[in-house]
Amino acid sequence: MEMKVPTKRFGRTEVQIPVLSCGGMRYQQGWEDLDPDQIDKAGQENLKATIYHALECGINHIETARGYGSSEMQLGWVLPQIDRDRLLVQTKIGVKESAEEFLESFEISMNYLKLDHIDFLSIHGINLPEHIGTCLKKGGCMDAIRRLQKEGRVRFCGFSTHGGPETVVPACETGEFDYVNLHWYFIYNQLHWPMVEAAAKQDMGVFIISPNDKGGVLYHPTPKMADLCSPLTPMQWNDLYCLVRSEVHTLSIGADKPADFNEHVAAVTQHWEGREALVGTIEQRIAQSLETDLGEGWMKHWHEGLPHYTETPGNINVREILRLWTFYKGLDLVEVAKLRYNLLGNADHWFPGQPAIDVEKQDWSCLAASPFVDRIPGILAEAHTAFAEAPAARLSES
Repeated sequence: MEMKVPTKRFGRTEVQIPVLSCGGMRYQQGWEDLDPDQIDKAGQENLKATIYHALECGINHIETARGYGSSEMQLGWVLPQIDRDRLLVQTKIGVKESAEEFLESFEISMNYLKLDHIDFLSIHGINLPEHIGTCLKKGGCMDAIRRLQKEGRVRFCGFSTHGGPETVVPACETGEFDYVNLHWYFIYNQLHWPMVEAAAKQDMGVFIISPNDKGGVLYHPTPKMADLCSPLTPMQWNDLYCLVRSEVHTLSIGADKPADFNEHVAAVTQHWEGREALVGTIEQRIAQSLETDLGEGWMKHWHEGLPHYTETPGNINVREILRLWTFYKGLDLVEVAKLRYNLLGNADHWFPGQPAIDVEKQDWSCLAASPFVDRIPGILAEAHTAFAEAPAARLSES
């Protein structure tokens, strides 16, 4: 019998959630709402096959968003054909100024999905501290969600975020949310782990966004990463690296086709037993390689004493650029470095701050608390030379 993906308790929701989730932002027809007759028949059959293959693997958590174009509508032609008790469905609605606006978007989502209730409803994109107040104010998004919960149309509420600890930690500490969708994986460990800890203190479910792509474009692994992660693939090692932490419950697999699940399913079925030892051995190998190439001092302390991008000259996002440079230099992760770097200045609060332009002309006294104050300007200039290309757009805007 085919092995099923393991489950974990999804925080205080008490739901047993599969450790892999079916992310719904890659198999849809387009990034805008479309008329039904614009949907390609073969594309819709592929989406349906992807959902059914996920279920065969034990992946019954289907995640989408109002902002994912035709995803909700296309899912609405599939999900009602499946026993509702088999499914855990999540959708997400962006931050709105009023409960009324939020409810209007929710009704659009439900009309598309053709379901009577949603298991998990997220406020999409609490990326800045001010978004917390907007959502929790009287007559705001949270009031709308509480009303929907009383009506039985929403079970649990959470939020998704591309933000850092300065936003996510206080949002978790409000105690209002049952779970959070956030970015954390190996190449975000040092910067974003406090967010996972904050969620765990509230017994929140933790759903990891984009572990494959922003975790290093791991479906196109560099030879160095492939060698260091053997006998696993880099995607499989990153999966298990996240999931050995008790605080982390599920990873979003943004499948474009049914086969996209297979490498991940193999990781969490064939290697689930003994995963701690396997992950630890590979992690030690990677850490040793990074320290050999970049120095133990850099790897342990590069992120310390760095100012927030709002406190740097020209709003240069020093923390993110140094992170990208570190794993570019240490693991040859140039593809993700270019992907992210060229979003700076073009992605609003989804990836804020600016690229490292005219570094030599800036006053860098804001770096005084960093142990690498003298090195950082040169690294920023090197990163710009290595990464800068034509300005990029977020996937949902491309």
